[in-house]
Amino acid sequence: MRWDATREYLRGSLWAIPTACVAGALLLGMLLSQVDVSPTSPLAFQGTADDARGLLSGITGTMITVIAVVLGLAVVALQLSSTQFSPRLLRNFLRDRSNQVVLGVFVGTFAYSAGGLFTVGVASGERSDEFPRFAVSVAIALLFLSLALLVFFADHLAHSLQVDSIMRVVEHSALPVICGDVFSDEGETPAPPEWAVSVTGRRSGYIQAVDFRHLLHAAVQQHATVRLRVHVGEHVVAGTVMAWAWKASAEEAPPSSRSMSVAVEHAVRIGFERTLEQDLGLGFRQLADPACKALSPAVNDPYTAVQAIDHLAVLFGALAARPVGDHVARDAEGTVRLIVPGRRFAEILTITVGLIRRYGAAEPNVVSALLRLLAICAVLAIEDPGRWSDIERQAQLLVTDAESAVRQAADLAPVYAHAEALDRVLRDRRARLSGLDQPTG
Repeated sequence: MRWDATREYLRGSLWAIPTACVAGALLLGMLLSQVDVSPTSPLAFQGTADDARGLLSGITGTMITVIAVVLGLAVVALQLSSTQFSPRLLRNFLRDRSNQVVLGVFVGTFAYSAGGLFTVGVASGERSDEFPRFAVSVAIALLFLSLALLVFFADHLAHSLQVDSIMRVVEHSALPVICGDVFSDEGETPAPPEWAVSVTGRRSGYIQAVDFRHLLHAAVQQHATVRLRVHVGEHVVAGTVMAWAWKASAEEAPPSSRSMSVAVEHAVRIGFERTLEQDLGLGFRQLADPACKALSPAVNDPYTAVQAIDHLAVLFGALAARPVGDHVARDAEGTVRLIVPGRRFAEILTITVGLIRRYGAAEPNVVSALLRLLAICAVLAIEDPGRWSDIERQAQLLVTDAESAVRQAADLAPVYAHAEALDRVLRDRRARLSGLDQPTG
């Protein structure tokens, strides 16, 4: 879990790749300084030692300016993304590998050129006409590479600030979590009995990930059942109950509180922010936020909200097509040993659709987009009447709120049309399920 936490942190750090590039550039400079080429070679720098030092000094000063410009543009992009869309989208920009590589090449070029000033035209503290000509030629090549990457960075930054690009990144990042096999049991799970031992948390923060194997191994060793109180993505406070552990009956010796506390502390990773590793609801939250912000009176941009709903429809389509819920693990004998709560389909639907509905009920286009989202869920949903009822309940709330908020009855025509289309889909699916349930012959 510690390695996973470090890897997740490094993926969202702007300094990790640039630091590695600086070390690689200095090492490359040391190696190329040993390469001796003839002054007449086309790969050799044709100027004098003073010309080479002047060139390296000019590249060093140029790269400092370029790095300052790039960092300034990055800060502006972060500010725009935070204020216009959502602060929870900042981590997607920081995790952009293209930005990290571009910044790494820039600082690497600076380090390579600055390091060369210690060897070019100087030997034992005195002037020297001998210098690594091939290494200086590589500095020129790095300068042209940096120039090309500067143009690429400007183009990439302009595209990455577009709302469609931002939402597409969120969609592609959240889909693997939804389609994974982390949480897949929507049935009833055993509740902790009265004799269960409470395990309190030692840190405050958000649950980022759970090491299921480690926690299951600890439970099996104690011949106990462990149930976490909170799901991944939820905030916990130090000193509150994190989990319960219990054995089959009150007559048995209770599981070791100390051992279970150590196991939970090592298996449950707590951080200062939510991450997408196992957090099923974060992607939905990242798309619902810009939709709500676009519907605020200060922005009044309902089309951006519709775009966010379109991307949410992709996520809900994937979610509706698979079972989600608690993670339940059993031992070799089939006894439940580990229960990790997960978000249910109805919960995510209520939080996401309900949040946008309360802000956008007065805009028929937004309500229609939400009804289309529910229709997609109805078409792709697994054969579960309970899930269909959840979809139908949200559709009724949408129509009711729209009727209360929209003044002109004519504006509600598309809302009624989409609601009727959704109702037909639900009736058709229920009819087909009823037909399959009928005895044959």
